[in-house]
Amino acid sequence: MRKKVNLLILCCIAIGFFYLFFSSKKQHEDTTSDQPQTSSIPVLEKPTVAETKKDTIIISEEVSTDGLEIPAHAGQRLTRHFAYTLLYNEKHEQAAWVAYQLTKKETIRVYERSNDFNEDPLIASGSATDFDYKRSGYDRGHLAPAADMGWSATAMRESFFYSNMSPQDPGFNRGIWKRLEEQVRDWAWENEVIYVVTGPVLTSNLPNIGSNGVSIPSYYYKVILDYSQPSVKAIAFLLPNQSSTAGIQTYVVSINEIEKLTGIDFFPTLPDLQEEQLENQQCEACWTWNVYKTRTKRSASHASLSAAVQCSGMTKKGNRCKRKTTDPSGRCYQHQ
Repeated sequence: MRKKVNLLILCCIAIGFFYLFFSSKKQHEDTTSDQPQTSSIPVLEKPTVAETKKDTIIISEEVSTDGLEIPAHAGQRLTRHFAYTLLYNEKHEQAAWVAYQLTKKETIRVYERSNDFNEDPLIASGSATDFDYKRSGYDRGHLAPAADMGWSATAMRESFFYSNMSPQDPGFNRGIWKRLEEQVRDWAWENEVIYVVTGPVLTSNLPNIGSNGVSIPSYYYKVILDYSQPSVKAIAFLLPNQSSTAGIQTYVVSINEIEKLTGIDFFPTLPDLQEEQLENQQCEACWTWNVYKTRTKRSASHASLSAAVQCSGMTKKGNRCKRKTTDPSGRCYQHQ
């Protein structure tokens, strides 16, 4: 009898322990369910748009950058080389424009300047030749610079096609045009990739040289687009074909002005509103200017000596004058 009583007591104690255990567990679960749930994924603050320089434009929709540099060319035959694309103007025997993309990596020169000028094999009607420029008093001025093409042997070779040349005043070609080309390479380095369109302003009744009648432009232009996200910017230059000691910023204009002069529609693949904003833009502050390269720090006498170029005037025998000159006209005292 005593054993039965003891067994009954043990059963009661066991039941009590089970009751207390499950009651405590349920209370803990109820308490926990009232507390906010946590996650192992951190909550990130909403990203903010970084401040941009004045007049830069925020990209609102994705646009393919493939061929972004190519102007509108409906019904016109393009000449596509490995490193650049051009639209050749047979009447003027030179390109109306040359367009190419320039990346930071491509500004690192691997191949030296070749100076191997050749006719362009892709121009079916034939391009200008060496004889057109010989003893003309004008430089064979690059539109797409050879220094922009040092990243590839093929690109360097193509840069010396006569389709990429235009008759330039020696003081212009070796002076302010060269300084502008250097600045463009600086921008490619700084902005990772830029899109460049450059060429002569071709109008009627221009003087010409050579048996092929290569027109001598009075002005040249260069249009640059930086399409780096999240903001984009553009700038354009219009320069007279003559020597100049002025800074390159003197010649900044809007893309719209270049379009009016040339009839060329730049960056047609951009959304209309964005294209309009960029082409009306004239923001020097949007770009970093390399003062060292665009304005020499050497002494005035040294700078004058190094800036001297061969006179572009012609002698009575039809030969180019051998005198040196620093005159902005590119001509010595006898040929001014």
